[in-house]
Amino acid sequence: MMIAPWIILAAVIVERLAELAWSARNQRRLMARGGVEHGRSHYLLFPLLHAAWLFALLVHLALEARIEIIWPLIGVYGLLQLGRLWVLATLGERWTTRIVVLPGIAPIKRGPYRFLRHPNYLIVLLELAILPIALESWPIAVVATAFNMALLALRIRVEERALATAMS
Repeated sequence: MMIAPWIILAAVIVERLAELAWSARNQRRLMARGGVEHGRSHYLLFPLLHAAWLFALLVHLALEARIEIIWPLIGVYGLLQLGRLWVLATLGERWTTRIVVLPGIAPIKRGPYRFLRHPNYLIVLLELAILPIALESWPIAVVATAFNMALLALRIRVEERALATAMS
């Protein structure tokens, strides 16, 4: 059994759990400041998708005797983590895994938001595809990416409506 894939996946799990804790803290603060949550009815589908993605990768690692890690893709995944940090640093206390909007507060237009409307969603989309491919599991990449694209289509519509409502 190779240890490197397990270390990579453990690091991703720890990162995701830390982000969930930070998100919950930020959400409580935003709600206390008058934030309004949107898209609650579909929110649970995102943590379920991510948990299923991680679980599928764990099963894949457990079942495969030898995995040839595609290290350049791990490097790309690392660069995506820098992009993720840029998004988190830009949004600061406004970052959550939910859609929580402060009425009357304009959307952020600095950092990666100068270039893309939803940089975090692009990063996550790429992460869900690249890590499984780097760990030799195309099926997980294809299925997770397809489900994520469908969910993001809904989420972006809800978020755009929420942001427009907040500014009116």
